[in-house]
Parts: sequence; structure tokens; C-alpha cells
Amino acid sequence: MSQKRKNASSSGKKKGGISTLLIKIFERKPGEELTHKQVCQLVDARDPATRQMVFDSLNRLVESSVLKRTNHFTFSLGKNISLFEGIIQLTQRGSGFVVCEGQEKDIFIAPQNIGQALNGDSVKVRVFKKGPKRDEGAIVEIKERARTQFVGTLQFNQKGALLIPDNNRVSTEIQITKENLNGARDGEKVLVKIIAWPKSAGIPYGEVSSVIGIPGTNDTEMLSILYNQGIDPIFPQTVINEAEFVPINLDSKEIESRRDFRAITTFTIDPLDARDFDDAISFRKLDNGHFEIGVHIADVSHYVRPGSAMDTEALRRSNSVYLVDRVVPMLPEQLSNIACSLRPNEDKYTFSSVFEIDTSGKVYSEWFGKTAIHSDRRFTYEEAQEIIEGKDGDFKEDILIIDKIAKILRKARLKQGALSIESEEMRFKLDEKGNPKEVLIKTSKDAHKLVEEFMLLANRHVATYLSKPKKGKDLFPMIYRVHDVPDPAKIQLFAVFIEKFGYKLDLQNPAKIAQNLNALFEDVRFKNEYSLIQTMAIRSMAKAAYDTANIGHYGLAFQYYSHFTSPIRRYADLVVHRILQEELTNQKHRYGNDLSEICKKISKNERKASEAERESTKYFQTLFVLDHIGEVFSGTISGIAEHGMFVRMDENHCEGMVAMLDIPGDRFYFDQEKFRIIGARKHQEYNFGDKVHVRVLQVNPRKRQIDLELVPAP
Repeated sequence: MSQKRKNASSSGKKKGGISTLLIKIFERKPGEELTHKQVCQLVDARDPATRQMVFDSLNRLVESSVLKRTNHFTFSLGKNISLFEGIIQLTQRGSGFVVCEGQEKDIFIAPQNIGQALNGDSVKVRVFKKGPKRDEGAIVEIKERARTQFVGTLQFNQKGALLIPDNNRVSTEIQITKENLNGARDGEKVLVKIIAWPKSAGIPYGEVSSVIGIPGTNDTEMLSILYNQGIDPIFPQTVINEAEFVPINLDSKEIESRRDFRAITTFTIDPLDARDFDDAISFRKLDNGHFEIGVHIADVSHYVRPGSAMDTEALRRSNSVYLVDRVVPMLPEQLSNIACSLRPNEDKYTFSSVFEIDTSGKVYSEWFGKTAIHSDRRFTYEEAQEIIEGKDGDFKEDILIIDKIAKILRKARLKQGALSIESEEMRFKLDEKGNPKEVLIKTSKDAHKLVEEFMLLANRHVATYLSKPKKGKDLFPMIYRVHDVPDPAKIQLFAVFIEKFGYKLDLQNPAKIAQNLNALFEDVRFKNEYSLIQTMAIRSMAKAAYDTANIGHYGLAFQYYSHFTSPIRRYADLVVHRILQEELTNQKHRYGNDLSEICKKISKNERKASEAERESTKYFQTLFVLDHIGEVFSGTISGIAEHGMFVRMDENHCEGMVAMLDIPGDRFYFDQEKFRIIGARKHQEYNFGDKVHVRVLQVNPRKRQIDLELVPAP
């Protein structure tokens, strides 16, 4: 760190932390009156400039009613003090917001009032200024650290080294003394653990836990992304040892205790590069003209017992993480890719939902229980899609019947109010060195929807079976996959967004929002803006989560819904398997109040995994665009903010930023009311969805940034 930067940082800390320090002084002396001189002595303010700073801060606290004034130079504690607990979320600019459960408004924290809080920490905050849109406060206590280990690059100095964090929301650098470098070298990317943060120190002290590698290599950057989210790519040895003792071959006595489906036609449909096959579908015609369709799920609960090392680790991870060039599984490979995976031509233990159903999608009966299957064929989505589109192939008649039923089930869902959102997924074709050579956009076709509908059917019926009151039985704790109704403010913003394309969304009747959204999606399905509108619609929705309190699933229009179909990669499904087996066998349910804590943990880890996956995609976008610096692309404005506009390039689907200060022709600013960028003199506007042309100006893979500049149309 340069001396100039160091002095500025020190000055900012001193000036910023003074209000929080003053409040603490008065709280330790409730009822006492303190003069300006006494306060200066307590904070060791000796020079005139610092004493003036103290006096100015005292006056600001009086204005906020945190302090009251007895006379011009005498102060005491006021009455306007409210304490709340919540999670702090830091912005890239150094300020923060504390999100408090049960509170409608977040609490704004200015950089000088953050103290030693770090992003994601559980904190106690004091509100000292009430506002119509938001309150303002200061952090007074850190209840629990979200993390103590951080990823960054070492910058050697006289004391040892500074860690410059990768994550720009980590508001501090970390000092590492020479004896705590543990062999790490200047410029290397490392994982550092905070070991101390004295109150008198501006930054914390840390110790190098491990060396990740040289910045800029794909392997180093992917590991950095994982560690940055607190995701460990390596399993503990105790877990690996336990996994190695998992038997591959099935036990004949165990098969006898299960319903045997091995002679019934069964197949899997998965992505081309899939290795963990956790669901299969069986099909047979019944004598009454109906069909028996089984949804068979890998029986992970048979191998992973509660309290075992594998179970503890699976909960800690909560889910598998899918980066562009690798998967970090929730379970060791011995289970995820071998023992539990429903590989073709192998007998496997499964936990199944079996339905008697007709061609109209009517379900006549359901059965849940432990089974054994033998997968006759492994289909990729592409192979199944070709059969649906008319090509000959294995089990063609069966697939066509299942597809017909899936389409009817989907149509019925949409009629009930489910959202017809089909998000696109960016994929990369990699060369032999692991670098991106092509960008692919994965869209959902009939084969994907076939699998999706039967997984939804199983998830919904399992949740309904476990949730509906049964005569003579008490209800028991259950994990639900819940999705709240949309926030009116976000939907209103979405309505403003689509107006830029000439569409209107009727928001008068909240009950018909889903229906109106589906009509919009159908209207724009074959237009250029379809993908962008779908993406923005998803952003305007609430985030799905796990909870023991069932509020239903808005997006799917299901009253009861849970996750049952992917226990290899989601811990929630493993828990639901255990609860279902306990209910089917009349065992006492093991999960009680701890289920609520499990829901919080797995929801939090799901968000971390999503963030890691997004950052991985951004990194590979920058690698792809590196070869196109200086080239011009047509694009669409996909986002607008105070600091500029985001543009998604039409040809390669990669997104970059045009900085506000670099927009040519005028002095532009962000109009928050109309959500647009507008010129101060000529009043030229830039809106969501506008077509523009951009040149790739600069690319920074380490920061995951693509800088663009606007250019005239060719």
C-alpha cells in the first residue's frame, strides 16, 4: 500500500469511527453530562483539528437526537437510540446495509460507522437517524463472523505482506507478519485466516492457511472463487475414508426388502457431460389401459447415515457447486459418481414415487417406497429430443407417451397460475487447455421439460403426502421449498422496464400477475428481446428458499412443494428422504426444531453456490472476450446504474460495462425516477433494451470485468 493511500485510509478511519466511539462513551456513562473538553480527553483528541472533529460529531449526534445538549459545550445521552440485530451487506463503495429479520427497511451504514464489521457478519446496529425510505445507524457489536478466511494476492512490505482481497466487498486489507507467511511468496494468491484484530489497529492481522497458486491461471482463479465463498474443494480425510468403505454391489437380502423394478423398462435422461445420474424414469402399460410411471431417485439415505462423517460434511456443503470447468460435489466421488449414480446396465438402490396415470395426466394412485432398479439406457437430452422430434431410437413409443403426458401436466400447471419462465443458461466449449473457444446458450426443449414435469410431480406429491393432516397423527417438522409472491415494487420496476420495448403489464389485479406475465412471454417468444425480458422477470421475483413454514410455491403454483429428486447434489432432498421413510415405516421422526436451522444453513449455502457459479461464468466471459479487444459488436442495454450502463453483446452474449463518464456527447446522469440515463444538455436518453454498438475497450479477468465504449453504428 502506498504511503498516500495509507494516510488517506487512516484519516478516513479516524474521522469515520468517531461517531460510533462517542456513542459508546456516553452509553458507558448513562445519565452523566460530559463537556467537550472531557470527551476530547477520553478519546485522546489533542490537536485543534481533531478537537474540532469531535465537536462537529457531537453536534451531528445532537441533531439526530442520539445526544442532547445541556449548554453549548455540555452533552448527555439522548432518547433516540434503537438497537437491532441483522446481517451486514457491504457495497463496492464501502458503505453497507444491515438486513434485519422482521424489519421492512434495511439500515444504511456509512463507511465510517462500519467499524470492524465484514460482509455477511451478524451484527448489532444502533439506529441514530430515522428516515422515510431508510434509517441510518452504526455497528456497535459483531455477534458472529460470517467467515474468517479470505482469498487475495500477497503484496510484500517491510512487516511481511499485505493481503489484497479478491472480493471488493471485503472492506479491509490484512497484514501478515513474516513468521505467518508460511512459505508464501510475493504476488501469489493465497488463503488467509484472520487471527487478531486489535481495537487500536486499522486493519486485522492474519496467517497464510494455504497457497492457491499464481494469479491468472484458470485453476487458481476457480479455486479462488470457491474459497472466496467459503466452499472447500477438498473433502476431509475422514469423509474420504468413510466413503471408501461404501459397497458397490447390492445385497440380495436388502433387495428382497424392496419393491423390485429391475425387470421394468427404465432409463435416465441427463446432460451430455453428466456423471452423477440421480433420477431415472420407468414405464409400463397396465392391463386397464393406464400407465405406471415411476420416478426413481438414488437412495443416498441408504449409504449416508445421520451423524456420520459424510452426513456432517454434506450438511456443511449443502449442495454441489457447478463451475464452468469443474464440479465440486456435495458427496465424495465414490458415492456421487459410482455407488449412488444410476448408471446404465447396473442394479441400484432407489427411493421411488410411482404413479398410475392416464394419457390425460390424471393420477389414479401413488406409491412411495424403497426400490431396486436396473437402468436399461442412458439418454442424453439431445438423443431424447431427436426421438421426440421423430427420429427412431430405443424405447421410442414409451418416450413419446411420457412426453405427451408431460406436456399435459405442464399445460395444467400453467392454467393453475404457474409462471412460464424458461431461463437461458450460458455454457462454454473449452479447448484442450481449458480456455473457452465458443459460447453456447442452453435453452429448454421438450426433453428437458419431460424430465422436469415428472420431477415436479414427484416433489409435489411427496410434499403433499407428508404435509396433509392424517387422522390420528400429529403433524411433524418438514422441509419445504417455498417461493413468496413478488414484491410489488420490483414488479412495478419490471413494468417500467418492458415499457421501453412497447409492452404493458396489468398490475391492477395481483392474483393475475402470473397470468399476465405468461401472456407477455408468449407475445415476445420469437422476438429479440425475449431472453432479456425473461432474465429481468426472474430478477423481479422473490428468491426460492427452504423453510419449515409452508407458504407455498408462487412460481410453480403449488400449495405443497419440496425437494425429493436430487439427494446426490442437495442436502434438502436427503433430509426429505429420511422424513418420508420414517413416515412410511411408522418410525419416530428424528427432526425437531433443528430442522429450521438446517433450512437456514442450506438456503445460505445455496446462495453461496449460485454466486460462485455466476462468478465462474463471468471469469470465462472475460477470457473469451480477451481475444476480441478492439472489435465492435452490436448489443442491447441490459442494465442501468448510477455508474453507467451494462451492455450484452448480441453475438457472444457476454456482458460489459460502459462507464457513465465515458458516454460521449454530453454529461450524462442516472434518472432514478424513470430509470434511464439522460444527457444534461441535449437530453439524449439511454434505456433498457436500447440497441447500441460497443467496442471492447479493456478486459480484466482477475476483476471479472469487461469495459466497453459506445461507438457509432457501422
